[in-house]
Amino acid sequence: MQTDAVMQDLQAHTILSALNPAQLARLLPHARALQIAAGEVLFQQGQEADAFYIVRTGSVQIGVPAINGPGVAVQTLGAHDVLGWSWLIPPYKWTFEARSLTRTTLLRFDGKAILQECERDPALGYALMKLFAALMSARLQAARLRMMECWAPPGWA
Repeated sequence: MQTDAVMQDLQAHTILSALNPAQLARLLPHARALQIAAGEVLFQQGQEADAFYIVRTGSVQIGVPAINGPGVAVQTLGAHDVLGWSWLIPPYKWTFEARSLTRTTLLRFDGKAILQECERDPALGYALMKLFAALMSARLQAARLRMMECWAPPGWA
């Protein structure tokens, strides 16, 4: 992985661009490239959450599993989108599930290592918390709207 090229891409195209270069540089040693096939499950709701991902190419569907029957697709993420915030919030369990729709390349960031970086550098931790809080809010709002669309009976106002 060419660190300079990855850093430039993250600074130009992702929510991590809000971090200063020194903060972003602290995250990169904890990133590794990952490739998954179409249809592969990246994580399931309730499993241990120990990472976040940035989609480089391809697409990943975020969903909510159903108790009975098919789950509900909440969002489809593509290039430069961030996937996963559960690594940051106890009890560190995935809130959603994620499945690739196409062959997908990602950057996987080690959440446990980044939490240690945040403990050493509270300014980094605060910056990440602000970024991921906004991501959480958007993701939960998308889930709420999608569930209302799917589960509202006909004629219900």
